[in-house]
Parts: sequence; structure tokens; C-alpha cells
Amino acid sequence: MTADVGAQLRKGVVESCVLGLLAREPMYGWQLSEHLTRAGLIASIGTLYPVLGRLRDRGLVAAFERATGTGPVRKYYRLTPTGTAELARFQDAWGPFTAAVGAMLADASDASPHGGDA
Repeated sequence: MTADVGAQLRKGVVESCVLGLLAREPMYGWQLSEHLTRAGLIASIGTLYPVLGRLRDRGLVAAFERATGTGPVRKYYRLTPTGTAELARFQDAWGPFTAAVGAMLADASDASPHGGDA
């Protein structure tokens, strides 16, 4: 896979991955970025904040502040009811989508002169 294809795939799913992480529990930006960078979905925390801004603008996440008890107040993000519904729509589409893509790629591999028993 070329870097361009990988970047486009990541860009296409990163918002849904943020929604999925926030469905588990509210998180602050650094927590989210740790999960997403570890998975290779974003390059750094700096690329996360524009995503969070878009999600907030669309009403899918909301921000709130929470005292840490040991340091400064942190801004946390949580899923809104609209975000929960959007995540459910994505999950409903994602399974069949990945199954169809996987089947097509497997079929292409089998038919390829370099793959299968041809």
C-alpha cells in the first residue's frame, strides 16, 4: 500500500475512531492522542485538535472541564447523543464494508497471476 492510500484510509476513519474511544469513556486530548498515535491513525496530538473541533462543530462531541486534583483543570470530551447515533451508523456500515472489501481483495489475489495456484 502506498503512503497516499494509507493516509487516505486513516483520514477516512479517524473521526469514527475518536467517537469509538469516547463511547468507552470521556477522555482528555492527550489520552485520545495516545490511543490514536499508538494505532498509527494520527501523527501527533497536533493533528487531533482539528478533528475534535470538527466533531464539536457537528454536535457529535461536547467538551467539559474536570479538575484533576493534582494539576491544572483538563478539558475532557464526551460523546453526545448525536455522536452515539453517528457511531452506530458507522458501525452498521463498517462491518459489511470491510467484509466486501476483504472479499474483493481475496478474489483479486486468487485471480492474479502472482497469487493463488494459477
